[in-house]
Amino acid sequence: MNRYFQKTAALVFCCTAVTLLTACSGSQGLQSSLEKSTEELIPETMEITGWEEYADTPTELDWYVNFSWFKTGWGENLVSKKITEETGVSINFVTPAGNESEKMNSMIASDTLPDLITLGWWEPQTQQMVEYDMVYPLNELADEYAPYFYDVIDEDTVRWYTKENGNLYCYPSSSHTPKDYEEYDNIGSNQNFLVRKDIYEALGCPDMTTPEGFAGAVRAAAEQFPEVDGYPLIPVGAEEFKQEGCNSFDKYLQNFLAVPYEKDGEAYDRTLDPEYISWLKVFRRLAQEGYLSDDIFVDRRTQIEEKIARGQYFCMIYQGHDMVDQEKILLREHPERIYMAVDGPKNSSGDDPTLPGTGINGWTVTFISKNCSHPERAIALLSYLISEHGQKMIYLGVEGEMYDMVDGEPVVRPEVQELLETNREEYDRLYGADDAYWMLQDNVMQQQWGQQLSEAERQIKEWTYPYTIYVGQYEINYEAGTEEANIYTKVQQEWGKTLPQLLLAGSDAEFDRILDSFETKREAYGYDKVMREMTRRMKLLKEKLGMA
Repeated sequence: MNRYFQKTAALVFCCTAVTLLTACSGSQGLQSSLEKSTEELIPETMEITGWEEYADTPTELDWYVNFSWFKTGWGENLVSKKITEETGVSINFVTPAGNESEKMNSMIASDTLPDLITLGWWEPQTQQMVEYDMVYPLNELADEYAPYFYDVIDEDTVRWYTKENGNLYCYPSSSHTPKDYEEYDNIGSNQNFLVRKDIYEALGCPDMTTPEGFAGAVRAAAEQFPEVDGYPLIPVGAEEFKQEGCNSFDKYLQNFLAVPYEKDGEAYDRTLDPEYISWLKVFRRLAQEGYLSDDIFVDRRTQIEEKIARGQYFCMIYQGHDMVDQEKILLREHPERIYMAVDGPKNSSGDDPTLPGTGINGWTVTFISKNCSHPERAIALLSYLISEHGQKMIYLGVEGEMYDMVDGEPVVRPEVQELLETNREEYDRLYGADDAYWMLQDNVMQQQWGQQLSEAERQIKEWTYPYTIYVGQYEINYEAGTEEANIYTKVQQEWGKTLPQLLLAGSDAEFDRILDSFETKREAYGYDKVMREMTRRMKLLKEKLGMA
């Protein structure tokens, strides 16, 4: 079914979803709900407006977003005002002040989960909240309060996220199926190798795909451009180091090196891949020479963003979308300093990178807590945001004030577009569209409104198109409390300690000793069980995705 026009084919949707869920489960939960939806909704208009029944009854919901960097407020910009006007719901966003995982664990332990919760699909707390019966099945809430929910949810998403007991406990953002990758050629990855354009060009656009070329460019940049407005140039930038490691120096680097996820039908140990280890030693040597700044090991996202906005990094393996706002600042104040995507580290065979796009798990998932003061309003709000009307609101904004329909196509007003291009913080304060409220964004549905990528993100995003691959079959989340989950957590935390030690080792010999110690500890934890379980789950996911 075309995901853009689900509302015009509710009967097909319901019947198909029932068939799929019957195949997945012997339970009657969501299956019976969909059958009921078929009987009750098909005679009604396909224009989904059920949430409007609450519009004249104001209420506030607390929505916890498990990302400390999320700062967008509610009630001042046009989009949030309009959503409140149409649903009656206003939102009080809550974010962690420190460690996200610790905050989630604390709320679960004290049974203080707020009304709505959004966190990464991979977080172990997603399993715990369900296991401890702390969140509502969305289908049960829909049965009682919001039957129109069934008319806006996506059938593939429902099939994927429905548990064996027939219940759907959460709904994702940014979910993509393998079919989406076949249908669209403009689904990109968020992973980039970025260089500061003026420095890179001043160095003669060096080849940074080989260890020798990369190290030479880093050394030359540091020597020729030691400062940026009185601040020291940071030759190599990265995402923040966390308890489990640093994405830039593990997962992202592995993807640029095209390290495989499997070999001969078995899950592959990417962490000990020889090509990857070889490149880690390249960074170790650069650190020994003084080219890995102490800042990159301690900076949090706020500090990283400040330094990007100054153009303080020469190069970085980073998530391109995450620095678009800083790129806009550079375009406005120092356009010569903008960052651009170029070919980065490659394996010894020179293979193209294999950069992951978003899989069917999506990015984040949203739950409704059983502590929710008004679950009927929460499920109505989710239905609104998931619907085509809601997606158009969070993506384009308020029609007639932020955009106009011209010959059947949305055209964003010039002053709105100008602010989006130049000052994202002020844009969010005044307007709040362009997925400022991304918790349930549907990137595939939003493609039908076809807005151009901004100048700040176009080159960075489009560069990834030829190298983006689907990896949903490798996105594995272990059930909390299982032996494999416990082992995996221990190993990840051990890696979080080991990675900076490897990068700061005084010699290759010391590097090897540290790596050997990590491998020994990993074996003692029982990591072979994790690898076997990874293989088993990978095969199951392939079957579920129709890729077997």
